[in-house]
Amino acid sequence: MSILATLADALSRGAVEVVDLTAPLSAETPVIQLPPQFAQTGTFRLEELSRYDDRGPAWYWNDFRTGEHTGTHFDAPNHWVTGRDGEDVASVPAARLVAPAVVLDFSAQAAADPDFLLEVEHVREWESAHGPLPAGGWLLYRTGWDARADSQERFLNADDTGPHTPGISPSCARWLAEEAPVTGLGVETVGTDAGAAHSFDPPFPCHAALMGSGKYGLTQLQNLAQLPPTGALLVAGPLPIVGGSGSPSRVLALVERG
Repeated sequence: MSILATLADALSRGAVEVVDLTAPLSAETPVIQLPPQFAQTGTFRLEELSRYDDRGPAWYWNDFRTGEHTGTHFDAPNHWVTGRDGEDVASVPAARLVAPAVVLDFSAQAAADPDFLLEVEHVREWESAHGPLPAGGWLLYRTGWDARADSQERFLNADDTGPHTPGISPSCARWLAEEAPVTGLGVETVGTDAGAAHSFDPPFPCHAALMGSGKYGLTQLQNLAQLPPTGALLVAGPLPIVGGSGSPSRVLALVERG
């Protein structure tokens, strides 16, 4: 059989499982909150046009309104000032949306410390056990934060000093952007940066470094616990919004089951 026929057969037999990494998108989906002096993204809104009635007797359909960076979404390079001359989301090559992925599980550390930061040495320790990061692939950073996705308050986990969510240290962000072979970073939190990243030097180092290096982000992923450390194939499906800085996305992983 051809490679694709073999894959189709494995999918039909359950030898390859499709794991949905996407959070359901609704008005209850948590959204980022910026300081009040900045423009805010809106929550997802579904606006009914007709539902088998006099507005349209045989069909049901809706308009929807949402921010580009709402729910499970894709960050294109032009999302940040460091990548302002880079790709918009419509310009990302389709071939880069299908790539191998590895999962680094630091959920225990994040449970003990919501401000936990991934460091280069953590990645090196993972590589010593599992092998190198995949060239042209994704580093998926599991923190267990998807368990909070049913609550805006718990998901942002903010107090008087700001949000407290796990993330990446500035030095690790630079390393991922400039030296690691991956094409992007995927996280379970509202953004690729830690909740306290506004106070880092530089601020929001993941956005600054990754976008500035032409790499990508995936955020608000779910079900990373269902993936193995290595061997998954990730499929990201952002809308090709011309001029867009990102898009809500359906993100799937193909996983071999024994």
